Amino acid sequence: MAVCARLCGVGPARGCRRRQQRRGPAETAAADSEADTDPEEERIEAGPARCSLLELPPELLVEIFASLPGTDLPSLAQVCSRFRRILHTDTIWRRRCREEYGVCENLRKLEITGVSCRDVYAKLLHRYRHILGLWQPDIGPYGGLLNVVVDGLFIIGWMYLPPHDPHVGDPMRFKPLFRIHLMERKSATVECMYGHKGPHNGHIQIVKRDEFSTKCNQTDHHRMSGGRQEEFRTWLREEWGRTLEDIFHEHMQELILMKFIYTSQYDNCLTYRRIYLPPSHPDDLIKPGLFKGTYGSHGLEIVMLSFHGSRARGTKITGDPNIPAGQQTVEIDLHRRIQLPDVENLRNFNELSRIVLEVREQVRQEQQEAGEDPAPPREPSAKGPDGPHAGDSREPGSGAEAAEQSASSGQGQPFVLPVGVSSRNEDYPRTCRLCFYGTGLIAGHGFTSPERTPGVFVLFDEDRFGFLWLELKSFSLYSRVQATFQNADAPSPQAFDEMLRNIQSLTS
Repeated sequence: MAVCARLCGVGPARGCRRRQQRRGPAETAAADSEADTDPEEERIEAGPARCSLLELPPELLVEIFASLPGTDLPSLAQVCSRFRRILHTDTIWRRRCREEYGVCENLRKLEITGVSCRDVYAKLLHRYRHILGLWQPDIGPYGGLLNVVVDGLFIIGWMYLPPHDPHVGDPMRFKPLFRIHLMERKSATVECMYGHKGPHNGHIQIVKRDEFSTKCNQTDHHRMSGGRQEEFRTWLREEWGRTLEDIFHEHMQELILMKFIYTSQYDNCLTYRRIYLPPSHPDDLIKPGLFKGTYGSHGLEIVMLSFHGSRARGTKITGDPNIPAGQQTVEIDLHRRIQLPDVENLRNFNELSRIVLEVREQVRQEQQEAGEDPAPPREPSAKGPDGPHAGDSREPGSGAEAAEQSASSGQGQPFVLPVGVSSRNEDYPRTCRLCFYGTGLIAGHGFTSPERTPGVFVLFDEDRFGFLWLELKSFSLYSRVQATFQNADAPSPQAFDEMLRNIQSLTS
């Protein structure tokens, strides 16, 4: 009965009328005899008295409330007026700003402006929490990579740009497109950062959880006194690190001018869709993520490498008029490892072409057999030194095992580009760890007549790989984007796959 009393909170057991109503006469008499026990004995049996939150001192309540998620505190304020008064303590909200959003600034300075930490949390951080993370702008075939972060007492949207062509190993460049901050207690202020005249009035509309749009309300701030020619020259220096006179290739000049005309018409009025970083698995060949890659006259582009069982895929985050952003630029079959010939034979393009085309024919035969018979494709037998250089089929994850064996042995494979194969960056590694058969997507201008053509995926190390486009006689070198991104992990593998399908459908 002491237990019942503690649960009901009405004192002695005899106060529990519901239990008394259910008892028979014998049980009631036994309960009455229990009620005559010594109160001290009952207290010992019941344990120490429980204290209500309302009875705790304010400083302890502040500590308790400060440890709760900020999203729970408004409901707590509705409990009673005492809780509501305590939740106006700035210490609580200062801690929530720091722990939930990483605001490490001295928030006490806000008192000078009359803005409280509670205002910062509620009107800035919490209100715009859904736009934090990685996004891809809808700029036709060109795409882009936007990273929205909490930076001090600002929320800033940084556009990430590849290094200047062809320096694929250089760090990423970035410039601010917009920022949000709290100037007064009423509401947060959105400012457009595009152009060269400083911050000016902007607007952000959160369309839905994974989509938002920006609008500049003062596009005249984007204009230059020298007109479009000055704007183009400035853009060219920022985008390419050179002048038009430095670019002798006529086709490349046309592509650059086309990109300027197309992208500048948006005036930072853009729609963004959320993208996630690919999930990683211990069996992956290397750590998935974002890479910078060379794409001929189009310059450097950003590609996302992800693993899907026995295949790896490279998806364009930025693109060009031939292969737009969102499309799958390369696909690697991790079942099909390729053993390159020695360096002298590797210089012969026809020898490498023969090896790759033999693998492609093998893939076609297995696909035909799979079409006639739903049974899984047979595993091709390994050939000897005199046969094809293609290895045997492997289970998903065996690529990671092969890479681990290659790394542990400390023996890399000499690598050199065949004669006649062009590369924007001649400073590629001369030793590789593994090679696999893959296909690359090529198309005409405007993404016309797209087709997948055979090629070789070359793994150099954890942070660099290459792809040799057989039909184009071209080589692309990729280097990992060395940056840490917050709020960019996919909630599930299914969500990541759906994201890939969505960004691909926008340009299909």
